[in-house]
Amino acid sequence: MRLATLRRDGDTVAVRMDADGAVEIPGFADVGALLADPDWRSIAENAAGRVLLAADIPSDAWAPVVPAPRKIVCVGVNYRAHIQEMGREEPDYPTMFTKYPEALVGAGDAIIVPPYAADFVDWEAELAVVIGTRVRRASEDEARAAIAGYTVLNDVSMRDWQNRTLQWLPGKSFEATTPIGPVLATVDEVPASARITTEVDGELLQDGRIDDLVFGPAAIVAYISQIFPLAPGDIVATGTPGGVGHARTPPRYLADGAEVVTTIEGIGSLRNRVVVSA
Repeated sequence: MRLATLRRDGDTVAVRMDADGAVEIPGFADVGALLADPDWRSIAENAAGRVLLAADIPSDAWAPVVPAPRKIVCVGVNYRAHIQEMGREEPDYPTMFTKYPEALVGAGDAIIVPPYAADFVDWEAELAVVIGTRVRRASEDEARAAIAGYTVLNDVSMRDWQNRTLQWLPGKSFEATTPIGPVLATVDEVPASARITTEVDGELLQDGRIDDLVFGPAAIVAYISQIFPLAPGDIVATGTPGGVGHARTPPRYLADGAEVVTTIEGIGSLRNRVVVSA
């Protein structure tokens, strides 16, 4: 099953994405609100609201799949290929930082970069976990059962701000810089070795598989749950594969007007343009 949050008439609505388009799920403004209901799966499967044909969904209609998660927890240096290109050792524990909801934009929205942070803007394709059931001090099996599904996230990073100190948050949570979506795909929809890619202006720059993760989704969720509980609608980003701009020789970064396409097999694509703007 595939779920999304669409903008409509100045508001948003949760939908189930079928082969032909979107079926509205009445009574739920977004996927986060839907997941807060313990019966979300049955409600979504049986929804029979207004239908919007896929061809009639404009690119700017895709809101962040969960527009206002309570928590966005991110894991870094978690793909073996990325660890190698960055010259690091495999970590013994997940490396974590946070984002805030203001960072999120939709699958077709612009990535808005302020001029003072525009010189070292990097791409990072990521598999993001969406929590479906409250999880606290969980085993990996319990954590796995708490995952509602996966979505695509691009952890766009301002590398100069990220590396000013040992704490990465300043370069990772700029407002309106983290595309997420277009859909939440339940776990059964996503191959265990799904391909994950980033293209910039049509050039393939990241090309990995999600089974290259050091810590998989269930292990990460279980680890986080030892520290604090995760609630329905919370987002956990799992790290990026090799091919980031900062690790290239010479380094490459995103310029004003660049189009970034981030794709995960079984989920879909983000298509975002970088806009440097005050």
